[in-house]
Amino acid sequence: MIDLTTLVAYAAVVLGFVFIPGPATLLTVARATSSGTKAGIATSVGIAAGDLIHTFMAIVGISAIIATSAMLFSIIKYIGAAYLVYLGIRAILERAPINQTAGALPISAGKAFRQAIVAEVLNPKTALFFLAFLPQFVAPENGSVALQLTILGILFVLLGLVSTVVFAVCAGRLGSFLRRNPIVLKWQGKVVGGIYCVLGARLALQER
Repeated sequence: MIDLTTLVAYAAVVLGFVFIPGPATLLTVARATSSGTKAGIATSVGIAAGDLIHTFMAIVGISAIIATSAMLFSIIKYIGAAYLVYLGIRAILERAPINQTAGALPISAGKAFRQAIVAEVLNPKTALFFLAFLPQFVAPENGSVALQLTILGILFVLLGLVSTVVFAVCAGRLGSFLRRNPIVLKWQGKVVGGIYCVLGARLALQER
């Protein structure tokens, strides 16, 4: 079992990571602002689920395969980038309702959850991060390495979830206020779509 000192140090480092706005935060904020708090929280949970998958991949060695294969890394990266750009273009092209009572919000919580999982799993940089970061806090003398990695991964996911949920709630409240403005309602899809396209382009241009 991981000793308490290592666990506390790890949690402190992770807190520093997850509360610094990054791609996951931007995705969550964009979704919560445009589609409401529920969709934002669903995005947060989807990202957390994707990170759990990355934890599993790191434990069983899939992330190591991605790290050593330039071709596989590039394939996953470009698929992930294309998916984000696709979501962005759809958001840009969709017609927003004239007012909130005229139609449903742009996306449901369930759809936001599914899209977030796919976007997170298809980010090979996240896989490499888990592969490089988690083992730094593993000590073979403390028992099963797989168990230690599992504990560290779950803790990372939980702290990350807390962070993105906080951002989702704040952005959701702000979005609810902004959506009362017809101009904001008209342009919100284009802004959100632009954010997704930028994140997709950023992912496509990233190197290992």
